[in-house]
Amino acid sequence: MSTESYEDALERLGELFSDKSDLGNVAVAKIKKLFCELEEHKSNKSSDAVERIKSGFIHFKTHKFLKKPSLYNALAKSQDPKFLVFACSDSRVSPAHILNFQPGEAFEIRNIANMVPLFDKTQHSGTGAAMEYPITKLNVENILVIGHSRCGGIEALMSIEDDAAPNKSIFIEDWVKIGTAAKNRIKQEFGDLSFEEQCTLCEKEAVNVTLANLLSYPFVRERVEKGKLALRGAHYDFVNGTFELWELDVKTTTAFTFS
Repeated sequence: MSTESYEDALERLGELFSDKSDLGNVAVAKIKKLFCELEEHKSNKSSDAVERIKSGFIHFKTHKFLKKPSLYNALAKSQDPKFLVFACSDSRVSPAHILNFQPGEAFEIRNIANMVPLFDKTQHSGTGAAMEYPITKLNVENILVIGHSRCGGIEALMSIEDDAAPNKSIFIEDWVKIGTAAKNRIKQEFGDLSFEEQCTLCEKEAVNVTLANLLSYPFVRERVEKGKLALRGAHYDFVNGTFELWELDVKTTTAFTFS
């Protein structure tokens, strides 16, 4: 709130209570104190965020950037990542942190529930563009799709009822429906398990759906068939501290028909 509008508000309040001057003075004083406390709180929160950003960069520059000049000089000229990693946007599952990737080692694409839609030039083009560059220009050799425990996106997917009113959210529900095939399989084959257990299974099965969807992109399928690109799935369990890794069996995807 600007100083002018703040003072105007106080003046109007004073006029409102003018017929009871003592009450008006007390009310205005209390409101003024409240505004001051709110402004101080907002200022402190902003200051904390700025300080965290500054201290984080200083730590990075001191302990990493300045200690590896040859690495960062090389990265200033070009990048040659060997991995393209799809991971969830969840703040607990940073691939670089989990797998100790160094700068320039992995090209990362993060979204809700680490999903990749089927190839479609007119829809989800942002995902397609983010994939096309590292695959066709940087020639990455490995694609890794990482699911994770307690994924909110997968929980949202598993919570969607087929006959429920659509669009409870603006974007999330439509996005996670990319993994509907995974949800349907888990519901059909493991319907007797608890919802939490089903979600855990779906976290892994949704990775397999994404691996299959990746093959609908011509520049992915061509490189996989020529042995220039490997696709792998993974699941990171941050509750138990485990990491599962599996290969895509290309033979199991031949039943899929892509346009």
